[in-house]
Amino acid sequence: MSTGSTHLLDPDRVRELFDLRGGAFAYTGGGFEGDPYPCWARLRESGPVHEGTVHELTDGFEGDAFWHGLTEPATNHFSAFSYGALDTVYRNDKVFASSPGATGPDLEQHGALNSMLTMGGDRHRRYRTLVQPSFVPAKAKWWVDNWVQDTVDALVDNILEQGGRAELNVDFCAAIPVLTITSSFGIPVEQSLEIRAELFANANAVTEALAPIIKARREQPQDDLISVLCGAEVKDADGTTHRMTDDEINSFSMLLLTAGSGTTWKQMGITLAALVNHPGALAAVRDDRALLRNAIEESVRWQPTDPMFSRWVTEDTELEGVHLPKGSVVHLCIGAANRDPARWDDPDTFDITRALKPSFGFGGGPHVCLGMHVARAEMVTGINALLDRLPDLRLDPDREPPRFIGLYERGANEIHVAFDA
Repeated sequence: MSTGSTHLLDPDRVRELFDLRGGAFAYTGGGFEGDPYPCWARLRESGPVHEGTVHELTDGFEGDAFWHGLTEPATNHFSAFSYGALDTVYRNDKVFASSPGATGPDLEQHGALNSMLTMGGDRHRRYRTLVQPSFVPAKAKWWVDNWVQDTVDALVDNILEQGGRAELNVDFCAAIPVLTITSSFGIPVEQSLEIRAELFANANAVTEALAPIIKARREQPQDDLISVLCGAEVKDADGTTHRMTDDEINSFSMLLLTAGSGTTWKQMGITLAALVNHPGALAAVRDDRALLRNAIEESVRWQPTDPMFSRWVTEDTELEGVHLPKGSVVHLCIGAANRDPARWDDPDTFDITRALKPSFGFGGGPHVCLGMHVARAEMVTGINALLDRLPDLRLDPDREPPRFIGLYERGANEIHVAFDA
């Protein structure tokens, strides 16, 4: 990618596609302006598990919302708010399955990796093992060298042309993962935003765009993700192997586009917003870049971009003393669990000097986020570049400081900064 290529991204189109308050984000409560954490703390303190959905139980949220586990019919819905409750659920994927039919024959018939989030048991392990080598920590440098660094450098070049002021959440953070993912597929930069737009409106258009790339990579592999997938072999339950089909490659690509270009953008924005809102922490990271990892992990704990995921109860059971009947859905409020005082002192404070402990910001159990190491690499590369190349980066004193909005997808509204031009 040339350093001028990101000029091809229409900034108005980027803002339209990545505004939490509009479009598809509206269905996940993206326009919610309140702070749900005080309510979630009260719920956690009054009992780790409550009947009802997270949005129904959250003060100030009106109407309905859709997210993982909320579009499926169920006899009962429950929500868990403590670290201990979530730890129990994540450790037992047999009782707490990732979908109503996670281990059933219905998913086996489809062979679609867009169900990887909802697969269970051996089938999930087979497919995850297949694609995981491209996402292990040691592979992060491959992503940075091939796609992330050039994207970041080009975006910072554009920011430097703006004369000392910039908005970073959409104009910088949102562009990095979508360009990284689409570039790793071999999709030209000028098509990247339309691919993102079609992801939710017309998935067939994404499949059509990928078809000639998959065909070309089968004939002549390159050093990119589609080539890796084309060469991968799936081991079936009966021990036979087959190359990934076009449908399987398309399904995994759709999953990666959805998750990779969404969560990383919001979490990078949350990290930057937290740092510029805490000038002491920003100065500490600027002076000691080893603290950047702490800052990222703390932001993931303190304000996870996706603060809830769900599991389906496969048999009558109890969770923290609450009876959960077979067929019910339990919603895991990661945001509340990540601020459980039973695990962290002063958990509501953003503190980059906090001793690192695993949180549920990237999920847990067999379905822990596949792309978390790539996401961390993108955030480290992006934030380091801003600190290196924008002298005295700080809040823009003439604009509103960033706030966090949204319910099931949370992020910064805008991050207006100033720097010495």
